[in-house]
Amino acid sequence: MSNTTLILLGAGSSTRFGTKVKKQWLYTNNTPLWLYVAEHFKRSADFKDIIIVSSKNELTHMKNFASFRYVQGGNSRQESLKNALEYVNTTYVMVSDIARCCVPTDMIERILDAKEMASCIVPALKATDTLYLDGKPIDREKTKIIQTPQLSKTSLLKKALQTQTIFTDDSSAIASLGEKVHFVEGSTKAHKLTTLEDLQKVTCLKEASNQTLTGFGIDTHPFEDNKEMFLCGVPIDVDYGFKAHSDGDVAIHALIDALLGASGMGDIGELYPDTDNAYKGADSKELLADTVKHINAYGLKVGNVDMTIMAEAPKLLPYKEKMRESIANILGIRKNFVNIKATTSEKLGFVGRKEGVTVHAIANLTYINWKTL
Repeated sequence: MSNTTLILLGAGSSTRFGTKVKKQWLYTNNTPLWLYVAEHFKRSADFKDIIIVSSKNELTHMKNFASFRYVQGGNSRQESLKNALEYVNTTYVMVSDIARCCVPTDMIERILDAKEMASCIVPALKATDTLYLDGKPIDREKTKIIQTPQLSKTSLLKKALQTQTIFTDDSSAIASLGEKVHFVEGSTKAHKLTTLEDLQKVTCLKEASNQTLTGFGIDTHPFEDNKEMFLCGVPIDVDYGFKAHSDGDVAIHALIDALLGASGMGDIGELYPDTDNAYKGADSKELLADTVKHINAYGLKVGNVDMTIMAEAPKLLPYKEKMRESIANILGIRKNFVNIKATTSEKLGFVGRKEGVTVHAIANLTYINWKTL
């Protein structure tokens, strides 16, 4: 049985990457980057456990993809690592960054094969350019470019991190204890994604799939007197609105569910529960905009949407064009990609009795192509 646990760190906010897509959610074919990296390591070596560290908001969605162990990260790389180490009980622990997405299998093998040679095994590259420190040249033969993954004795790494000192990598922490660090050959292929320009330096990623993802949403709200009515974010000139925890925009609520369905992110009640006072009286346009922000951050973009509003009252024909414009603006797509239909229920049911409105929505999403970012 393996005596090594793998920790993959990906709780960063990707602010230096400079796009609305988080780099861990770039897609290679139809696989997000974090999962691509995890599956590559799983194929490359035998690990007792694989731990994915990410931000709180992403963990639930990640669990829909694969059955790894998931741990909430902290405000720094070191804090995230400490959180993950609480779940490690193997002799050795290998730690890598999800952003270092093209680590060759032979590099992983070199690290594991050397695990008994020191307390920390580190892949490194030789510096090939002239180096200066404090305005003076230094001997580049005495320098190394350090990479991940790094393999450490678990007990020592845990001990080394019980300090207020911030370490830039695991080897620095191990070395602070006076323990030996052993270097193995790294790889120029194992380049780390930090900025958008780094995408040109990773060779293992394929273009995102052109697959279309489709979701369906439906919502119903009864009428409530003396409340302002909104549909698709447009105020409707009647003296009644919708009974709801938020502003009750039944059309936007159905659309949010369709978008979440296409993205595999659950439903509106999971993201914006009606038991949370933070959403009491909430503007549904803001909820829709936030949903789109989540979808974009997870590597997807809206293609088109189609909605059917079933209502005997109010009459919606005068508002349909404004509704299309409202939805298109929030989704960031052209008006022709938003279709809104209004129909009655031929006076049948609660809609026919003018007691409320039902909306059906379909949304199509596609993967954001990282090559066009």
